[in-house]
Amino acid sequence: MTTCKREVVAALEQAIAQRIGEPRYQLWFPNKTKFAWHDGQLRVGVPNHFYQEWLKKQFADVIRAVASEVAAEPIDVQFVIDPELFQEARREEAAAKPVALVAQLAKTVQQDIPGPPPPDDDRPRPDPKPRQRSTRRWRHLHDFVVGPCNRVAHASALSAVEAPAQGPNPLVLHGPVGTGKSHLLEGIYAGLRKGHPEWRVVFATAEEFTNRFLPALRIGKLASFRNHFRECDALLLDDLHFLATKRATQEEFLHTFNALQTEGKPVVVTCDCHPRLADLFVPELTDRLLGGAIWGLMQPDTQTRLELLKAKVGRQHGQLIPEPVLRFLAEKLHGNVRELEGALHSVQHYSRVAGRPVDLGLARDALGDLLRHSVRVFRLEDVDRAVCSALRLETGALQSKQRNWSQAHPRMLAIYLARKHTSATYTEVGAYFGGRNHSTAVAAEKKVKQWVTENGPLQLGERAIPVREVLELAERELSR
Repeated sequence: MTTCKREVVAALEQAIAQRIGEPRYQLWFPNKTKFAWHDGQLRVGVPNHFYQEWLKKQFADVIRAVASEVAAEPIDVQFVIDPELFQEARREEAAAKPVALVAQLAKTVQQDIPGPPPPDDDRPRPDPKPRQRSTRRWRHLHDFVVGPCNRVAHASALSAVEAPAQGPNPLVLHGPVGTGKSHLLEGIYAGLRKGHPEWRVVFATAEEFTNRFLPALRIGKLASFRNHFRECDALLLDDLHFLATKRATQEEFLHTFNALQTEGKPVVVTCDCHPRLADLFVPELTDRLLGGAIWGLMQPDTQTRLELLKAKVGRQHGQLIPEPVLRFLAEKLHGNVRELEGALHSVQHYSRVAGRPVDLGLARDALGDLLRHSVRVFRLEDVDRAVCSALRLETGALQSKQRNWSQAHPRMLAIYLARKHTSATYTEVGAYFGGRNHSTAVAAEKKVKQWVTENGPLQLGERAIPVREVLELAERELSR
């Protein structure tokens, strides 16, 4: 077959679209590739080397299998630069240069330009439209409120500033929303800029990393993108979990991290959970993250909440709130920092509108709905659902009477959480989770408390995860 007839090309294109899905096919193939047959070989014309590398990596096996089916014989596939597609790509690149120039001018010092709303996959999006931003006010480590829930993470952040080239690499800070991960990351950035003014420190969110990478891939400007992120002296990336479903961007970040680590340059990332629990990360990325230092931040305890409220009132320079009111809020509100900030704003605003001084009565009136909603009544079913969701177990697994460790250990965790978050008795908890008796439920709770004290690893199949991380994840699922 020396030339490709239209019907053969149409059959090939249709088969590829069916194999990979119409949306992905429309994104990568029409007007971007050309097919041609040459002596039993299928040549796939592409516009540039970057596109060639990407397409070959993602779709070579699919194209080879589909071509062999269409031709009814084994077909070799070769990716080549097509002159016409190359020229068209150059014209698109030339048209994009003015936009890139404006984006460069619009950047503030070491700041990335925010992109459009986060994409839900790895499909290239149009270049983000640049806009001027006012200079960002970075938070600092010295105004971070330290408590039992975050003391180790805060100490690791201080160490990253004081001895950036001597600590583990990468440094991973993880925890639920509103526990201070971004504050610590910004504090590291501000500290490095102050302590090493000659350094080029890059701070970006994972969303910004994605929104810069995908257009660079589309228009063949990966070299510029990589220079920005790989030629820096330190890279700080916020919300790494944003990359969970974006394999191509994860791999690009992995290569970026490898390049920086090879040169001894520090990398600090934040994530919403321990890397071992991030099932949607590619294994190579998880492995790299586990090779560094990983510290968690938890929801603040009562005393830390009180200190947070005092710090917020002091920085607001607004109406003072009596300490009894602050203590009342710290005891009644069990949410994160943002919920505490919102409660303060509500109390102060209500005081101004009502023309009343701030006291306990006013606080109760201002936060009536919030206080009612902060007291949740959990059932055994809620605990069951949360643990199954956190550990990816099938519904009903914790009520099974089986005694193998893959189910016994999660069941013990569920019993511990049930005693902590519900009003159920030992007998009721044991009966619900596998028909256990009172003494078995007591023993399970005691064992888990020992695990928590030692923070030993919990073996779950092939995964060994610190027990505190598992409990934290389950309690986050419980609170949803």
